[in-house]
Parts: sequence; structure tokens; C-alpha cells
Amino acid sequence: MQLPTLLASLEHPPLAIHNAGEMSEPIEIAALAYDSRKVVPGGLFVAVPGTHTDGRRFLVDAAQRGAVAALGPQIDTSDLPLPYIEVDDVRIALANLACAFYGYPAHQLCTIGVTGTDGKTTTCNLISALLDVAGKRDGLMTTANFKLCGQEWENATRQSTLEALEIQQFLRRMVDVDARYAVIEATSHGLELQRVRGCAFDIGVVTNITHEHLDFHGTIENYRRAKARLFEMLDPVRDKGLGIQAIAILNRDDVSYEVLKPYCNVPILDYGFDKAATVRAVDAQLDANSTRFRAILPGAEIDIETQLVGCFNVSNCLAAIATAYSLGVKPADIARGLASVAGVTGRMERIDEGQPFTVIVDYAHTPDSLEKVLSILRPLTEGKLLLVFGSAGERDIQKRPIMGQIAAQLSDFFVITDEDPREEDREQILREIANGAETAGKDEGRDFLCIADRTQAIATAFARARSGDIVLLAGKGHEQSIIIGREKIPWDDRRVAREQLRLLFR
Repeated sequence: MQLPTLLASLEHPPLAIHNAGEMSEPIEIAALAYDSRKVVPGGLFVAVPGTHTDGRRFLVDAAQRGAVAALGPQIDTSDLPLPYIEVDDVRIALANLACAFYGYPAHQLCTIGVTGTDGKTTTCNLISALLDVAGKRDGLMTTANFKLCGQEWENATRQSTLEALEIQQFLRRMVDVDARYAVIEATSHGLELQRVRGCAFDIGVVTNITHEHLDFHGTIENYRRAKARLFEMLDPVRDKGLGIQAIAILNRDDVSYEVLKPYCNVPILDYGFDKAATVRAVDAQLDANSTRFRAILPGAEIDIETQLVGCFNVSNCLAAIATAYSLGVKPADIARGLASVAGVTGRMERIDEGQPFTVIVDYAHTPDSLEKVLSILRPLTEGKLLLVFGSAGERDIQKRPIMGQIAAQLSDFFVITDEDPREEDREQILREIANGAETAGKDEGRDFLCIADRTQAIATAFARARSGDIVLLAGKGHEQSIIIGREKIPWDDRRVAREQLRLLFR
């Protein structure tokens, strides 16, 4: 695509163009990149300012790799290695450019955005499963996995919501294989940083909004406001020619219901246990291996049985049911689709190496999700409930003592360990969590241990476990690395759990 055509997609004209003389002839752009290491000859390099570095530092590298132009924020130097286009908001520009370069693929798809603090990945996968059973070709992007028309692979990027460039590229792939539906996990970071800009969402879904990411957003109000951006993006008059009406799907049981309603300019379909909910659950029966309930919809009732366990998964199922219902999926297909889901990677995933106790890996990394998972496991535990968990470095520090209190209240013994310490003092993170446990009356050494090394922490918990106990490994779930300093070290709780169990019981 020629550079002038690309630049025409920007919402605001460039502030300035440096070295414009080198652009006397229209420049053909072969590819876009915001990482200079991924620049190809003929590429346009987008210099995005980041948390730890600034794309403007890599202009020379981009030029050496064949970039023919760069775009970024205002720049002081006149000694530039290639034409440079100044814009006022680089992230908005990146999204605009990506949409244009890939031919605005979202306008050829029904796009479904799922936000919330907990349950986003599970809800996305449930929605995709219901679309599959109904014979609707779809694609999926979540924290844990990607899926495209039945082919699935793990998300190893450590990004819950990809950058705008990758999202638009993936949407293009969906269009190219004749998919019609795109299910996208839309995190607060993804919404705030314009990563999902241009997705032209038709359906917005929220799971819940609790305490998380205040390191980035500053206040719970800002965090909620970021989530609300998804619903502001729903356009009541947008017509893609797909016969789909824009709709907001809200959780009647959650505080987010009242928070988000003012931002919805499209019809609202609510769900929950609340008797006023349009899509609601009644007669829920919960046990250790499955969940059954009756879903009440306008004009229909469905008996649901799912292998997902816990009350919060009933809520996730309801969100998926409401979404499918809004798209005309038949009640029988909804029931069949939910019954077909064996589980979601790293979400309440059992690890069985023949040991006499139960081991479960879960992504629970927020106070609310940790409390929910422990509350599910507590009544199912014949012996003791043991927990291994931590809290990420350079992230929300306010939640650390809260999670320590929750562990103290709901588990019998726990080991506080690394999650992703990054460049923080790992021992200090553990101490901040331990402070919460101690305020709840627990003593280190008797009721819990602090062991930074996660392998050793898991091994210690396993060594203490006895027949009838449950050991929960929380916080990492599906993730394939642990970040210490700036280094991503290969890591998988599931693999490490299996290795330690084999060592213990060989």
C-alpha cells in the first residue's frame, strides 16, 4: 500500500514530516512494524513510546533493516536516518494504520468483545464453543489461546490483548478463511492503550469488575472507565450487512451493571441469578466434577450441564448463553455446546500423576478470583486445602496484603512464592503478601512459608500433602514463562507440577 493512502487513514493530519524530500515519489509500504527487530525491507516503522523504552531510540536500527519511513511522536533531532512522520497519538495512529493496511477486516466480521476482571478467557471460549456447535465459523483471541475455524493453539505472547497491529492481522486471517465471527478478549490495558481500536465491536460482554490493575489505572474509577470504553464502541447505526444488531451484555449480579449502563447506547441484554435478569440461572446444582442449572431465556428454558465447576462458572456460562441467544443460536445447540467444553487451559485444570491428593492449576491472580476458587475447593476438600501463590511485580501492589488475608482465611496451609517478580525485590513482594496473612492471625513457619523459588514452593506443598488433600497452584495457569528481572524464563506450572509429583512418588 502506498504511504499517502495509509496516512489518509489517520484521524488527524500529521503534525510534521521530516526529511519529506526523500518522499518526492509515493513510497510503497510492504509491511508495518512497531518492533524494529521485525522491520522488513520496504516497511513502515511505528515508534511507540513504551513503559521501559521508547521506539524513537530504534530509528537507526529500523532504517538499517530496510524501513523506508517511520511514524511516531514529536522528535527533537533533525538528524534522522529516514523520513519521519510526527503524530499526536501514536497508539491511535498505529490502530488506524493497521486497520487500513489489512483492509478493515472488522467490517466484514461480527466482532464480539469480552471484558471484565475475571472469567474473560473462559467466557470467550464458551462463546466460541457455542458458535462452533451452531455451525458458525469463528476465530478467537484470548489470554490463554487462539483459535481459527477449529484449529487451536496456546497464546505464548504473555499479552492478554495483542497490540492493534497483530489484532488486525489476525482479523484479516479470519476474513481470508471465510470466518464470520471474531471473539476478542478486551482487557482494560487493551482498551486504554487503543489496541482494540478499529475492531468495530457488534457485541460487548462484561463478566465482572473487581480490584485489579490499579498500578496502571491509578484508581478503581479509572479502571472501570477503561472497561466502559468497550461499550462506548458499540454503534447502534453501524451496518456491516451481516444482519446483526449491536447489543451490550451486562452482568445483573455485579456492580459493573450500574457502572456500565450509562455508557451503553445500544440495547442491553442482562444475565445473572438475579430474578430481574433477562437471562438467568435457577436450580443450580454444584459438585466437584460438574455443574447443572436451568437457564431461563425469553421464550425458552434450557437444562444445562457443564464440566466447569463453581458458581462463577455458571455466571460465565450465562454470559455465553446471552451472547449466543442474541445471535440466534438455538437452545438445543446452546445446551450441546456447553456440555462439550471439557475445560479451559490453566483454569481449574487437574494434574494427575497417580498421587493420593488432588492438584489443581488455576490462573487466579486477583483477590476476587483467588477467593472464588478457594471457596469452591473448600467444601470439596476431605482433608486439608493447601495453596501456592504469589503476586506479580511492577503491578497492583494494593492487592498483595488482600490476597494474603484471603489465603489465611480460606486455606489450611499456604506457600507464598514468585509469580512474575520482574525488576522488583522478590522477597519484598512476598513480605507484603505475608503482612496480610499475619493481620489475619497467621504465623509464618506454622501456617505458611515464604519461598521465592516457585519450583521449591510447589515441591514443599506437595511434600506436606496427604491423601484427601487438595493443592491449588494459583496465579500462572496457562502461562509459558515466568519473568524475573527483564528475562522471560520458560515456565509452566502444569509441567513443573508433573515433574515434582514424579520425583515424589517414583
